[in-house]
Amino acid sequence: MDYCKITKPICSTLLFCALSTHLSFGQNKTQSLKSAYQEDFLIGTALGTEHILERNEKANVLIKREFNAITPENIMKSQLIHPTPDRYNFDLADKYVEYGQKNEMYVVGHTLVWHSQLPAFVAKIKNADSVRIFMTEHINTVAGRYAGKINSWDVVNEALNEDGTLRKSVFLNKLGEGYIKEAFELAAKADPNASLYYNDYNIEQPAKRKGAIELIKKLQASGTKIDGVGIQGHWSIKTLNLKDIEDSIIEFSKLGIKVAFTELDLTVLPNPWDLRGADVNQRFAESPEMNPYKDALPDSVQTALANRYTDIFKLFLKHRDKISRVTFWGVDDSHSWLNGFPIRNRTNYPLLFDRALEPKKAYQAVLNLKTAK
Repeated sequence: MDYCKITKPICSTLLFCALSTHLSFGQNKTQSLKSAYQEDFLIGTALGTEHILERNEKANVLIKREFNAITPENIMKSQLIHPTPDRYNFDLADKYVEYGQKNEMYVVGHTLVWHSQLPAFVAKIKNADSVRIFMTEHINTVAGRYAGKINSWDVVNEALNEDGTLRKSVFLNKLGEGYIKEAFELAAKADPNASLYYNDYNIEQPAKRKGAIELIKKLQASGTKIDGVGIQGHWSIKTLNLKDIEDSIIEFSKLGIKVAFTELDLTVLPNPWDLRGADVNQRFAESPEMNPYKDALPDSVQTALANRYTDIFKLFLKHRDKISRVTFWGVDDSHSWLNGFPIRNRTNYPLLFDRALEPKKAYQAVLNLKTAK
């Protein structure tokens, strides 16, 4: 993979590309994820406020060593970046973009249009014109501010129901299904050089995948710019369906767009009623049965987690020509949102680094696919 082409706004000179290639080869000696997979796809992570502000030096070193792509976990969502109609809060977003630039990383903007984590004032809007004004001004202001500094935007996030129909959000209810086309067109105008993605969970599953394909085809037929699809990848070690994932990679890539896995994590905990996905409105009561590894993760489950990550990355490598990026949703287990979803106050272990920021058996398994002789 040509990393300099992917990060064109960052890699602006041949000299820099030569330097970054030299540094990447040097990284092979430390066997980092980003160097091991440098010819395949970008390896990313989601950053929280503590990472953006570099409060933990060990975490900061790990992030820069292992990852070459970053996504903001929360700080660019409209609730935080646009809290009132006439006020934006760019402090953390500016620092996030600066962090990516100074560390020569692929920078993702997440997310411009989402039904959740909206500013409180949006719920009080009564008419379509005001919703359109909010969406238009928000995209123009946020995407416009970072034009040329963001490599890709998750333009519309989670617009589909599980059956593939459009979710009845404030945007659909007030503006109709054309709001998705409007959002992508606004983003393309505000930041012409950024890649534009549709991002969602469970779109590897057949019914929802079909709806996503129809959505993308409609945008393409109208001449609207869409460069990629983000499959979130919030999965479980117990219910992972590799065939659905592989089918989704193949079918989305046939549309001529990039395929990214944007929010990868694997829960090791039981889920109530076989819950799948990432609908943040779903909450369930706490119970000891749903938090079985409060003190430590048994070796058998560590091995199961490593095996599942091995299966996933074998599949990713099989289709490396179709995949642009794989981003983990969090730096380490302590940082994972799955400690609080869909049940609060649990101890989950879904990532490659433990709470002490040390690599787990799953990390070595993913690395071994590229470095074992």
